[in-house]
Amino acid sequence: MKFIGLDLIANPPRHPGEEPPLAAERFGEVVDNAVLFEQLGFDGFAVGERHHAPFLSSSPTVLLGYLAAATSRIRLFTGVTLLSVLDPVRVAEDYATLDHLSGGRLELIIGKGNGPEQAELFGIGRTQAWETLRENYLLLRRLWSSRSVTWEPTAGVPSIRTSRLVEADVQPRPLQERIRIWHGSATSEASVELAARHGDPIFSANAMNPIEQYAALVRHYRAVWAETGRDPSQATVGAGHALFVARTSQEAKAAYRPVYEEFVAAVAKADHSLPGTRTDYADYDDYLARSSALVGSPQEVIDKVGRYHDAFGNSVISVGGHPGHLGRTQWVDSLELFQAEVAPTLRERIGDPAWPAATTPKGRAWQPSAASRS
Repeated sequence: MKFIGLDLIANPPRHPGEEPPLAAERFGEVVDNAVLFEQLGFDGFAVGERHHAPFLSSSPTVLLGYLAAATSRIRLFTGVTLLSVLDPVRVAEDYATLDHLSGGRLELIIGKGNGPEQAELFGIGRTQAWETLRENYLLLRRLWSSRSVTWEPTAGVPSIRTSRLVEADVQPRPLQERIRIWHGSATSEASVELAARHGDPIFSANAMNPIEQYAALVRHYRAVWAETGRDPSQATVGAGHALFVARTSQEAKAAYRPVYEEFVAAVAKADHSLPGTRTDYADYDDYLARSSALVGSPQEVIDKVGRYHDAFGNSVISVGGHPGHLGRTQWVDSLELFQAEVAPTLRERIGDPAWPAATTPKGRAWQPSAASRS
């Protein structure tokens, strides 16, 4: 099993009545945390993309470019790229460039996004986002696989890109033979169907609700995958989790309670016209029992990941890449304990499938010199 960190780069006030931290301070934390995840032995680090407060993740390509220079081993993920509102030509150029600068370590997770603010910024509404996501995904794949792309906008599908392409040759080409594109999945069968029909992995958001809703989407993904005639063992699934592990269950639950309380407050403020924003947890104990949060002793976390693996067949999990409402010391202690006593057992029991190599047969990837790192 593989393990990655994910930071959506929320930047709310740390205490009531205070101003949020400076953006530069928050970005510095992202860099420090990605380096920490590499040092601790995690396999990847992801940054989100949001275009509204309190998030600062509006420019993931810029930030991932910095992380590419600050790290050398971990895979670099987007979590997610809002392909529904972006120009696929620009995405193809930016992320191919990032693939080179990272030495072929890039992984894209795409999704439509939920925030209503994106409609105001980009002109793509929620009800249109699935159509634009599919349209933009198909064009992105063509731009990365062909040196001559002729394309006409589909009638009736709104898009950031309204002009046609004639024998377009987008540069640079990615360093990897095929940049892996994951499809972020939370509520819609359309997303997992698109992934399955094109041989791509999916990443279950797995955040708000109990396991049943997400497991149904994973089963649908595997069913469509089988319909295409592909090898079932090649269907790849990731799943997101909150994480806090401590020596004892009591210690973990007491430390994590403020995080749960903030979660409840955020759900109460959410726009419940969006799918997947309602929950039915009765209380904290019910949340710990039925949500995807991995909170407890090392053995409790191992057991819960195992239950999710039984339902999803997943080979990757993401965990929080920022302490949030936890103290930094206790958060780092949790990550260290996870790597020492949880990750080795999960890698042994579930397996540790190989990921794409950081370099490709095309040639030796560029790496920053020692002087440039000093």
